[in-house]
Amino acid sequence: MNRIAGLLIVASSLVAAQQQMSLSDCEEAFQKNNLQLLAEQYNINMADADILQSKIWELPQLSGQINAYNPEDRKVFDVGRAKGAEITQLIYMGGKKKNEIAFAKSNKELAQLQFSQLLIDLRVQLHTTYYNLYYERLKLKNTEKQLGYMSDLLAAYKQQSAKGNVSLKDEVRLQSVVIQLSNDKIAINKNILEFEQDLKVLTGITDDIEPKLSDSEAHDILAAQPFGDETELQKKAVENNADYQYNLKLIDNSKLYAQWQKSLNVPDLNLGAAWDQNGGTFKNEINLTVGIPLPLWKSNKGNVEKANFAIQQNQKNAEFQKLSLETKVQAAYKTWKTQYDQLSQIKSDDLNNMELVYNGMLNNFRKGNISLIEFVDFMDSYRETALQIYDMKNGIMQSAEQLNQLIQTKIFY
Repeated sequence: MNRIAGLLIVASSLVAAQQQMSLSDCEEAFQKNNLQLLAEQYNINMADADILQSKIWELPQLSGQINAYNPEDRKVFDVGRAKGAEITQLIYMGGKKKNEIAFAKSNKELAQLQFSQLLIDLRVQLHTTYYNLYYERLKLKNTEKQLGYMSDLLAAYKQQSAKGNVSLKDEVRLQSVVIQLSNDKIAINKNILEFEQDLKVLTGITDDIEPKLSDSEAHDILAAQPFGDETELQKKAVENNADYQYNLKLIDNSKLYAQWQKSLNVPDLNLGAAWDQNGGTFKNEINLTVGIPLPLWKSNKGNVEKANFAIQQNQKNAEFQKLSLETKVQAAYKTWKTQYDQLSQIKSDDLNNMELVYNGMLNNFRKGNISLIEFVDFMDSYRETALQIYDMKNGIMQSAEQLNQLIQTKIFY
């Protein structure tokens, strides 16, 4: 009795360790728990801190002087008769602060685009992993169904072979089918384990996730087509792709940096006030002090040239990114279209007929209407076809997600 209770507890714990989740449920958990996404958010916070820092001026400088030695009265530290104080403030000229603040704000925009791109990449990874897991579980279910029947059939043949009623050759032929199905099951289970681990990392959920996706929902996803042709999709990608927009913004960012570096060539002003008790023309005189470096040469000339080269470099990189993006969209669209057309050729009636034939072959084999060779050949063909159809459907979803990742706006309707 205790053993039965223990088994029930183990079974219930295994069930509890699995969660049925829709894709939207996974997305919600992903937004809340994904550590990569949460870490990237701090780059935006640090950019805000840089903006704050760029607005801060240098602190004013306060200095003082006292007498160290009075040669007339031969006194050391004659503080009562000779002392002074001075306060100075650095005044930025040439728009340095304004340019520094503009550059810091541009850096924040870059950080936001980087965050957007990471969010898109991780979301697509979440979707593709979810669909991979969904179809691997369907493949496992189908394979286990075949394996269960063929294993029972093999066990029966082994009994008959031992009695000499069937040949050893037939037993070996069935054994090879069972081995192949077992290998399929091992490979599928390995894939399922990997996808479950990936989903745990992406969503922050420690339990195994079982996709909650109905046949009608999967059918709708497969039937969806992109809005617009190849050229229209390329145009949308150029307008919306965060990675490409980052490269465009990088050009503006480098221009702001060059402008800031150029303004650093303008000398700054040191403005201050000084009080001297007894060392000036007058007693207790107060003076205005002004200091400025002599602009005999451009002290920041090298950094200005370097910043100008960075502008040209970023312009070329943006051109490359645009060409690369358009090429990727073109290839992704063609891949999706090819896979979609291939699956479209397989009608639902064809799939239903395949199941009817499968059940018919099982019944006819049980009745002895077909030979073992015919049955084994059919089962091997059915096994490969069933797995290929699942892979074809999954391939369409993966290709659609790749298009979504590149174009980054709603295109499937």
